[in-house]
Amino acid sequence: MILFSSWQGEVVDNRNKKEPKSPKAIALPEEFKPGEKIKAFFGWDGIVICDDSVDPVDMALRYAEAMLNESCGKCTPCGQGARFMRTLLEKMAKGVATNDDIEGLRSLATLIKSTSKCSIGQTAPVPILHVLEYFGEEIKGRVSSKKPAQAGRYRYAVTAPCLNVCPSSLDIPKYIEEIREVRFEDSLSTIREMTCLPGTLGRVCVRPCESNCRRALVEGSVSIKWLKRFAADFEMGHRKKPRLPQIPPSIGKRIAVVGAGPAGLSCAFYLALKGYSVTIFEKSKEPGGMATYGIPDYRLPRGVLTRYEVDIIKGLGVEIRYGVEIGKDIMLMDLHKDYDAVFIGVGAQTSAKMGVEGEDKGYRGFIPGVRYLYDINNGMDPYPEGKRVVVVGGGNVAMDCVRTSFRIGKTDVHLVYRRSRAEMPADPEEIHDAEEEGVLFHFLCNPTRILEQDGKVVGVELIRMELGEPDQSGRRRPVPVPGSEFILETDILIPAIGQAVDLSFLAGCSDMKLTKWKTLEVNPDTFETSIKGIFAAGDCVTGPDVLVRAAGDGRKAADRIDQYLRGIEPGPSDEERFDRLFSKIKVFNKNEKVEVAGGMERKELHKLDPEVRKWIFDEVEKGYMPSEAITEAQRCLRCYRIGMIAY
Repeated sequence: MILFSSWQGEVVDNRNKKEPKSPKAIALPEEFKPGEKIKAFFGWDGIVICDDSVDPVDMALRYAEAMLNESCGKCTPCGQGARFMRTLLEKMAKGVATNDDIEGLRSLATLIKSTSKCSIGQTAPVPILHVLEYFGEEIKGRVSSKKPAQAGRYRYAVTAPCLNVCPSSLDIPKYIEEIREVRFEDSLSTIREMTCLPGTLGRVCVRPCESNCRRALVEGSVSIKWLKRFAADFEMGHRKKPRLPQIPPSIGKRIAVVGAGPAGLSCAFYLALKGYSVTIFEKSKEPGGMATYGIPDYRLPRGVLTRYEVDIIKGLGVEIRYGVEIGKDIMLMDLHKDYDAVFIGVGAQTSAKMGVEGEDKGYRGFIPGVRYLYDINNGMDPYPEGKRVVVVGGGNVAMDCVRTSFRIGKTDVHLVYRRSRAEMPADPEEIHDAEEEGVLFHFLCNPTRILEQDGKVVGVELIRMELGEPDQSGRRRPVPVPGSEFILETDILIPAIGQAVDLSFLAGCSDMKLTKWKTLEVNPDTFETSIKGIFAAGDCVTGPDVLVRAAGDGRKAADRIDQYLRGIEPGPSDEERFDRLFSKIKVFNKNEKVEVAGGMERKELHKLDPEVRKWIFDEVEKGYMPSEAITEAQRCLRCYRIGMIAY
């Protein structure tokens, strides 16, 4: 039960109340970890107390100490003010404070909050001020009676709105600040603490961080993705030797990784940094998985991942065996027997079916989206005689299919999507660029059957749709409009409505449990499958998902494998548990009024002209120059927040 809450201006005081109320502004989980109850939470928007054993003065003191630890010290109000706050709170906790100390603390916290340059100083005084405001009479009584505070147990962590939603948990404010301070190599080192694919993610990440950027509430989000690309490009362009942690002596244990996609590469990189011998088995002739074979060169030039980033991984001693298909050339259970642990990072490399008449007939010109992109990324036109293209779908794979079609000489390109533009899951930038390049969009339409002549696709019958009630995804469900069918002529029909995992690598492995979605069943805390010693992450676990999550989960799985091989019960770190806690609390408040002067517009990247770029595979966007990156980095508000629990 919540005894007291003052989160985001909503005060709920259940002390001495027979009918307690629940706060609406915050949803605080009952436990931090199994068996560890959360007794109180102090954070950037107030305080929540759930147990009357918590002493608010003692917790305020520990929170002030956390603030002092996390202050960068670059501005006087926060750096020096935190010291004075701690001193005053220490006096209160020892029972030797005076009423003047209480008022002094109030004035000091208010000053720090209103004059600090970044969010540590602007938000950390908030819970301390709330303790003074809502527990004032109790504190005055204790001052007069010289009663000391009751010591408690606490944990704290630092987050930020952008950091909290990053699937790879990058310390975004830190690496941006390092760019602002012209410490480009330091910035890349910070990025590599959490991902080994900075050049790749700096180009193709779907950037959930930018949706949680407080600068967006002023005049546009900080270009977090492009700044990451800049740090990687600066190293590549200047041929600098990557600055990596020193590898410890070999642990003497061997790990097999299945798949050289983002999840597998990430897992291998971080295991190698821990001293393990890692071998990756990849069925294709190049690394990267769907990042290489599913993303066109105009978005992700081949060499960024397959040479620059993979060479760094191989430089750590990771071996990659190409042309080896698990389940055919080598059985998974043989790897399980021969290696100390196995990690599966297989991607979603097959296409989902549309469920329309004619799609199983083998018509020429009917080409699933994943295969279409795979052939093109291998230098082939999947169907040279076809010039008219219709792609069905609304995600990034569909966008890649339509935009790539122009680049292999197709002249008439259409996209069919069963919902409206507002519901499209694709990156808005990709949609905008496709429109600029001349793709014709047909919204609220869905295919019903394929038209063929002599075994070749000649058209597709579509039916118009209207939006009904929301479905499980939260989007309004498309409903067919009876009698609205019409024909769209085409030579090539490409379904790009989803992807699926090819489970052929499980041949001879009957003990592996699957979910109802035909993905690997894993323990979400340990990444371990139903077979002890075999771990998995990426699309083979989540289903088709974003590259940044596969990379992030690959790194986390490396930590679990390390725990497992050291005889430690695998499980999430306290940092990960805090991430989950902060996600439930919600770090970003889209209704916040950010008290920052505007006028620093987002620096966009220069793009090739649509009529030029649509016919070539040259990279569409030119990265930042150093001066541009520094200017863009100056827009970051350094929105760190401190969250502390009593347990």
